Amino acid sequence: MLSALDARHTVAPPGYSRWLIPPAALAVHLCIGQVYATSVYKNSLIAHFGASQTAIGVIFSIAIVMLGLSAAFGGTWVEANGPRKAMFVSACFWAAGFLVGALGIATKQLWLLYLGYGVLGGIGLGIGYISPVSTLIKWFPDRPGLATGLAIMGFGGGALVASPLSRQLLSFYDPGYSAGNAGSVASGSALVWLFVTLGIGYFVVMMLGVVNIRVPATGWRPAGFDPAAVAAKPMVTTASVSAANAIRTRAFWLLWVVLFCNVTAGIGILEQASPMIQDFFRDNGVSSVSTAAAGGFVGLLSLFNMAGRFAWSSTSDVIGRKPIYLVYLGVGIVLYALLAVAGHTAVALFVLLACGILSFYGGGFATVPAYLRDLFGTFQVGAIHGRLLTAWSAAGVAGPLIVNGFLDAQGKPGTLTAAAYRPALFTMIGVLAVGFVANLLIRPVPDRFHEPRDSARTETTGTTERSDLQ
Repeated sequence: MLSALDARHTVAPPGYSRWLIPPAALAVHLCIGQVYATSVYKNSLIAHFGASQTAIGVIFSIAIVMLGLSAAFGGTWVEANGPRKAMFVSACFWAAGFLVGALGIATKQLWLLYLGYGVLGGIGLGIGYISPVSTLIKWFPDRPGLATGLAIMGFGGGALVASPLSRQLLSFYDPGYSAGNAGSVASGSALVWLFVTLGIGYFVVMMLGVVNIRVPATGWRPAGFDPAAVAAKPMVTTASVSAANAIRTRAFWLLWVVLFCNVTAGIGILEQASPMIQDFFRDNGVSSVSTAAAGGFVGLLSLFNMAGRFAWSSTSDVIGRKPIYLVYLGVGIVLYALLAVAGHTAVALFVLLACGILSFYGGGFATVPAYLRDLFGTFQVGAIHGRLLTAWSAAGVAGPLIVNGFLDAQGKPGTLTAAAYRPALFTMIGVLAVGFVANLLIRPVPDRFHEPRDSARTETTGTTERSDLQ
């Protein structure tokens, strides 16, 4: 039965619609996007384990670090074994993470929660995140930004599903828990059943993606697609570059810096969003923004994070990948400057600026696979993408450290004002400026890094590589 997971058994039959592939990828990304919803039950975990916020927050950090590491080290395996097997492995690790985490909660062994949700779940995150990327690009050689945006949009929107679902499940398993009360704490038993339910439920949904994913047959191309039109674009290669060679190029490391800077700036807002909007409008120790309104603001940011992944990555198909990153980073500098100088003057202005910043944050994630395709071809783009995601792991540590480091020096939580955030915001402007310059320096990959023509199929034909079919 497991042989059905092999790449050679996933080749699409004649007439198979390529528009069935993004929903298959979305089934995986919507599930693993739950990682952005961990704050829903964070206070309940703190109360259950009697642990500090830092001790519980480490769970999320471990998961994001393991995402980057598993994507980097597992990328070549994913590329060689095809999307179906990769999605299946991702589902197994993701579900196992919840179940081992549930055991840790039931026995009050915090290390099991680190091992389960953090390590095992993080591996599922990394493998699942990159598993459909290469396949989507091969199905959509004419619109790679749109295709990857459709899937990666699901990762950004996963919390929109997981947050209310988790609250309702906690209310169902613990009648004393109030889903509408941000200070309400669920029982340990409710947390155990929440993790068990999510683990099983997500596994089932991810299996829908496993069953429906297909790779295009050798020689397939979309109707009306002209490879010459793609080849004519100055930043789009018609050659192929291996993952091993890609990390030897200047273009890869410049793009690593670009992604790191874009994510660092965005995650600095995302991680501090709820208290930030309250602090910006605090006068004489009292904020004019309620806790409920701050929660709604976080939800709005998630919407813009998700929408930006689709809208901006689709736009990149029209104007190009390098220009769209100049928008993310250049306009991002302007938005951060306005937020620092004038963000405290009106709630509407603050929300508008923050939503713009988060749309660029999401857009950067969704556009980078297509940027890699343009620079390195489709030969091992999934493996290259996995290695590039180490920038995400680094930014996941750097962004919160920068913001929290400045805020800790300014005063205690609940007493801060807009002025306390300005040093952090101006630092983020500097980070974005570094990324802007790095993007300007990106050039096409030199010929010496290209694979021989007879060892790999070029991406402009829309074919599936030999390594994917054996």
